Amino acid sequence: MGAPKLKPRYTVDEYLALERAAEERHIYLDGEIIAMAGESNNHGIISFNVVATLGSQLKGTRCQGRTKDTKVRSGPVPETGRGKKGLFSYPDILVICGEPEFHDSYTDVILNPKVIIEILSESTEAFDRGEKFKRLQKWNPTLTDYVLISQDEPEIEHFAKPKKGPWTYQPYAGLDASVPIASIGCTLKLADVYDRVVFSSD
Repeated sequence: MGAPKLKPRYTVDEYLALERAAEERHIYLDGEIIAMAGESNNHGIISFNVVATLGSQLKGTRCQGRTKDTKVRSGPVPETGRGKKGLFSYPDILVICGEPEFHDSYTDVILNPKVIIEILSESTEAFDRGEKFKRLQKWNPTLTDYVLISQDEPEIEHFAKPKKGPWTYQPYAGLDASVPIASIGCTLKLADVYDRVVFSSD
């Protein structure tokens, strides 16, 4: 039996060149390129609902939103042509306050997210809760809020970073609940987030 084949490891520059020419989205993690799965019906509905409610509340403020096709870099400045360390991910929804800061002149990779919102799925939940959040905390000091939304039941989890002290955690459940995101002056009402979502009876 031969030795197992090792997955090819790509530099950040190689990943970005491939990704900018690709039709599908891929995450980059320390040299590995990982294909992203498509979204479920509930995921799509929830994503649209969140964008709609945040968009109306952010009008006229210094903050602006982005949707799932914007990459965020969570890692050191890569060494040109050689660097393989870091995470490039696609948050479902993110909010930037002030002028966006970009990885390079393509202006498609954000460095200064303020709020990141992820809609959990079976294939990504462990990563969203674990390694992704860990790296966001370490490499994106502008991040003040990390919001995880269930697509299986009306439940939202809110991690917030106060000006002083450690991250806090607050879960919200039920369609009567509301999630205040004080850093951007917005509120997510679960009734709005889950409008038209049909939950499984299993």
